[in-house]
Amino acid sequence: MGIGVKLTPEELRYMALLHELTGVHVIDCIIDDEFNRIIFIVSPHEISQAIGPRGLHIQKLRKIIGRNIEVVGYSDKLEEMARYALIPARVRDVRVVQRGGKKTIYVSVDPSDKGIAIGKNGKNVARARLLLKRYFGVDNVIIA
Repeated sequence: MGIGVKLTPEELRYMALLHELTGVHVIDCIIDDEFNRIIFIVSPHEISQAIGPRGLHIQKLRKIIGRNIEVVGYSDKLEEMARYALIPARVRDVRVVQRGGKKTIYVSVDPSDKGIAIGKNGKNVARARLLLKRYFGVDNVIIA
């Protein structure tokens, strides 16, 4: 988990709920009020188990919690985590640029996937920003 990340009792409850429902080890949970969603971080190998057959577990959680549910794979490597955070967009390249103490990453995606990477109202790139700031101290994510 990211340096200095503290989970709220609500986030811990949601993590326990997903674990009870699926048996998946939940690494982290982020409540994103801006987009009315809960983002669960799990091992990339357990994503399909967390989602369930035909999205059954996600649908159940959405009904229980009353928010959108997203599941993202975890990696301790910045480039790989950026790829996971932007799925289903096909990421071609991730570059890290540091200037004046600020860390920006430029993510190059397949041109036909640019809209997917950004998402409706910027929600997918916002998810990537949240996760990459939390785990790697990234200040900005730019989709190229």
